[in-house]
Amino acid sequence: MTSERLDQPRELRRSLRPHYDPEAFGRLSEQIARFLGTARFLVYMTVFVAVWVIWNAVAPESLRFDPYPFIFLTLMLSLQASYAAPLILLAQNRQGDRDRIQYEQDRETAERNQAEIEYLTREIAGLRLALNEVTTRDYLRTELTRLVEELKGDAEAPR
Repeated sequence: MTSERLDQPRELRRSLRPHYDPEAFGRLSEQIARFLGTARFLVYMTVFVAVWVIWNAVAPESLRFDPYPFIFLTLMLSLQASYAAPLILLAQNRQGDRDRIQYEQDRETAERNQAEIEYLTREIAGLRLALNEVTTRDYLRTELTRLVEELKGDAEAPR
């Protein structure tokens, strides 16, 4: 039994399993799933099946490769479906992960915005309270007019 040293990298191990990049595979599966969901794919598939059926129904006997009931065509379509379904699910899972991350970021942004709104609301309330204590122009004008009249009254009054 050999002891592993933590200050040295591990030796590379040979594996029979092929190495693949999950991110690249995920991107490829999304591209395929996007294509499978288009009208273009439906048209291509319809043309392919129609040509297959017409060729194997009308062509000379020696050129037919899949006679009626078109077992090989059924096998090909089943194979295509068996690959399409997992690719579509993989693409949906990746989209779900992206949506979950976006939702979390949106939630955090909404929480920050709510905190800022609450802070600004408190500040505005504080300013309103402070403004209630500030003398307004109309109040000041009224008080000055009253004082002027009072002073005039005092100046006119006999001593």
